[in-house]
Amino acid sequence: MSKQVKDGGDLLVTCLLNEGITKMFGLVGGELLRIYDAVERWAREEGIDTVMVRHEQAGGHMADAWARATGEVGVCLGTAGPGVSHLIPAVAAANADSIPMLVIGAQIARMFDDTGILQGGLDQMSLMKPITKLQISVEEPYEIPFAVQRSMKAAMSGRRGPVFLELRETALVREAKEENFKKILKPEKYRPLNRSLGNPELINKALEFLTTAKKPIIIAGGGVIASEASADLIKLSETYNIPALTTVMGIGAISCNQKTYAGSYPLSNTFRRAASEADFVLSIGCKWDYTTFYGTAPLWNQDQKIIQVDIDIKEIGKNRPIDVGIIGDAKAVIIQLLNGMEEKLPKEKVTKWTEWNEYLQTARENDKNIIQSLLKSNKIPMKPERFIVEVLEFIPPETQLVINGGDIAIFTYGLISNFQRYPRSTFTSIGMGHLGVDICYAIASKLAKPNKPVVCITGDGSFLFNVQELETAVRLNLPIIIIIGNNCAWGMLKTNQKNNLNKRYCDVDFPPINYAEIAKSFGCYGEKIEKPEDIKPALKRAMDSKNPAVIDVSIAFESPPAGKFLGLYKKNKGLFGK
Repeated sequence: MSKQVKDGGDLLVTCLLNEGITKMFGLVGGELLRIYDAVERWAREEGIDTVMVRHEQAGGHMADAWARATGEVGVCLGTAGPGVSHLIPAVAAANADSIPMLVIGAQIARMFDDTGILQGGLDQMSLMKPITKLQISVEEPYEIPFAVQRSMKAAMSGRRGPVFLELRETALVREAKEENFKKILKPEKYRPLNRSLGNPELINKALEFLTTAKKPIIIAGGGVIASEASADLIKLSETYNIPALTTVMGIGAISCNQKTYAGSYPLSNTFRRAASEADFVLSIGCKWDYTTFYGTAPLWNQDQKIIQVDIDIKEIGKNRPIDVGIIGDAKAVIIQLLNGMEEKLPKEKVTKWTEWNEYLQTARENDKNIIQSLLKSNKIPMKPERFIVEVLEFIPPETQLVINGGDIAIFTYGLISNFQRYPRSTFTSIGMGHLGVDICYAIASKLAKPNKPVVCITGDGSFLFNVQELETAVRLNLPIIIIIGNNCAWGMLKTNQKNNLNKRYCDVDFPPINYAEIAKSFGCYGEKIEKPEDIKPALKRAMDSKNPAVIDVSIAFESPPAGKFLGLYKKNKGLFGK
């Protein structure tokens, strides 16, 4: 570090470089100026850069997607007051999906508390408490190294998630002394980098249950992706012919090229058959939440033995009773299970499980036949499924795929099991079901992996949440493709009013808007599409343009079949009466 000054801004940026941070997403603000000044004076040449957004919320979403794409901590910034409050939606979405983020928020100097100063008077620590793992406020430069270390440790330890680091203006503008820089420690000096193993006794107990299973399955969640355990999961599944499902957060952990893959969403026939008929479930890094219908009937067999592996003790036995709960890192525990199975598992079991797997693979063939039938539908406006299949058939398997929206996302989840996906290549805000991540996730995933194509499937409602970030994509010259399923409605809400409120539609319909023309005004490539056969040629033209692109596709308003399953669950809970 050189070029004079050496204030708290220099100290913070030095700490971030020490942690391997290369991108900071945000919008510059008065109290943040010392951080940006440090980057401008010297830090860009050291490897860290800022990404200017047009709204702090978008910066938060980009930090979220950066972490999903790379496995690193995503960093976003917001200035005091409105800047921090604008970050709230993005931080909440990341928290719901266990995404590691360092959320840096500026704050006025303490001497101005309760004076009515511009952008002051907001209790930012309390705002962030419910949606972050840790909140730290710093007033002096000497506190910064330890605060960054505590924050990074919390973000990356156990169940990962966002943390909030509040920097009073005094911490950034005051002089940072040489001894403050000497307090910066390498990550291995202050946090464990090894993986936590499962209890050996519980591993053995799980193996005992497994040896008695006739129809075992694995269900893998976001924990498998977070621990980079995809190859180990595939080895476990394919070596012993145990069919494997994933949750939405686990998409890509095992995929359709594997001979034991059984689906990634309950709308596929294979997934439903596996869940309802299996007598043993090995759950690895998987939340038993609404995306798995909470482990309830009729989707899930209630007589199954459940072995649950998770890094977070709070998730063990949540919503679905278990037989064995193992606390540990997904990759470490899978390796323990593999070692134990190689030593103890009778080889004749593999033959029995092969028959079970082949039975489920027959169901996969039926799912493929459904895809072919969808491609024959030429209705105008086109069916949502035809729209989704056209896109998924066109994109290469290595595409970074962003999914956002309500019903359009559910249609996509329901069909994605039939298409190859890799780890860290599918991005969606599933825990919060958050709208408006589409353009933001696409931008960050392209920055993270510039050599991979990026395509985003979104709805017309979600597209307008952060439409201003098209300017960011144009300014950064990022050839991302946003393709909109335009049904002129808040589809999911309209579906609810259709199914449960006797079609009393209130505040769910939009006027017809040509979103491609809006995109053109930002400098993007844009096309409006009405016919299904025009989708692939339009995608090709968008890619060839090498510009940010928006394709607006008119589709019919139709309700996805997921509502039937959710309705059954709600009836079981008494929400719809008797």
